[in-house]
Amino acid sequence: MEKLTAIIPTGNEEHNIREVLESVTFADEIMVVDSMSTDNTISIAKEYTDTILRRKYHYSASQKNWAIPQAKHEWILLVDADERVTPDLRDEIIEILKNPPSDGTVAYWIYRTNHFMGKRVRYSGWQNDKVIRLFRKSKCAYEDKMVHAEIVADGNVGFLKNRFHHNTYITLNSHITKLNRYAAWQARDYDKKTGRLHIYHFVIKPFWGFFKHYVVQMGFRDGVVGLIISYLHAYAIWMRYAKLWLYRRGLK
Repeated sequence: MEKLTAIIPTGNEEHNIREVLESVTFADEIMVVDSMSTDNTISIAKEYTDTILRRKYHYSASQKNWAIPQAKHEWILLVDADERVTPDLRDEIIEILKNPPSDGTVAYWIYRTNHFMGKRVRYSGWQNDKVIRLFRKSKCAYEDKMVHAEIVADGNVGFLKNRFHHNTYITLNSHITKLNRYAAWQARDYDKKTGRLHIYHFVIKPFWGFFKHYVVQMGFRDGVVGLIISYLHAYAIWMRYAKLWLYRRGLK
């Protein structure tokens, strides 16, 4: 049976850290990669592992690519602090480790069951949400972009049947703060591929973002939560280009 390292990136996650660590106790090594937390994250993590790496946070892909080579084992399971490995997903991963793929598969997509504001989100563009999180460290690395980077795999990528439980919501204020932070990072990524900014970026794209999530991807079926998600998506698009406009002028 192959051995597994579970990597948990953290940053002031005392409200999340215990549950996510409990969900990965089947791993042979648990590595917490902490972004200089100032709350009780580290003291709680020490109850589960001695492998705690600390590094100032730059952006997600940078942090993860720094941590992955330091894992003891070839197979990596990377789990964000707001995600949980369900018992069924755990059992499926163990079966893969017992019978490693022989068809050149070096990584696996894992779908997520998303919860927001205490409600499971079944539509709103989140119904097919997935991430590559089980992979071989010698064959995979994150693409170097500041927001929404994904694993680039040197080999085949399969799909797992079972899902992460994902609860991305803490408070509305914290969620908007996160969107604003991501928008500032995305401004740098988009600066390389976006021409002159005009009404298309500030009006049409945000409107289409709302319409796509709320109507095309049936956010209306998620009720008020779907309406809020669709609005926040439009806001994030608008803020991305507002931040880009400021970035090009040397402003914040």
